[in-house]
Amino acid sequence: MSSVAWAGEVQVMGAWVRGTVAAQKATGAFMTLTAPADMRLVGASCPAASVAEVHEMKMEGDIMKMRPINVLNLPAGEPVELKPGGYHIMLMGLKAPLAEGDQVDITLQLETADGGLVEQTVAAPVRALAAGGMTHGQMKHH
Repeated sequence: MSSVAWAGEVQVMGAWVRGTVAAQKATGAFMTLTAPADMRLVGASCPAASVAEVHEMKMEGDIMKMRPINVLNLPAGEPVELKPGGYHIMLMGLKAPLAEGDQVDITLQLETADGGLVEQTVAAPVRALAAGGMTHGQMKHH
C-alpha cells in the first residue's frame, strides 16, 4: 500500500505526443488511463500549448468529426485509451515545434466521485511525426 492520502493516482500507460513541423500549431497527446476509483477527466493543461482540450473523434455518417468534450468518464479499474482516431488531448497554440526526443508535461484535471478536483501531471515523450499514424498494415478492412 502506498501512503497517498486520497484514492490514488490514475495509472498512466504509454503516454506520447505526436511531433510537429515548424508551422504546425496543434498536435495530439495520447495515453491509456486507468483510474483506481470512478473518476472523470474534465480538462487538461500544458505549458507547451496555450490550450489543451479533451477531444473525441467519431464517425458521423461517412465523415470523421473531431469535437471537444467536457467530460471523459474513467470507470474504476477499466483502461480508457486515448489514441489517434479516438479520444485524445488536443494541444493547440503550440509555443514551439515539438521534436522527437522532447518531453511535454501535461496536467490532467480529474474529478473524483465526490466532486473533488485532483490534478496529475504526466511526462509525455514526443514521437516522430510518423509514429502512431495508421499504416496500411494496421487498418482493418471490412
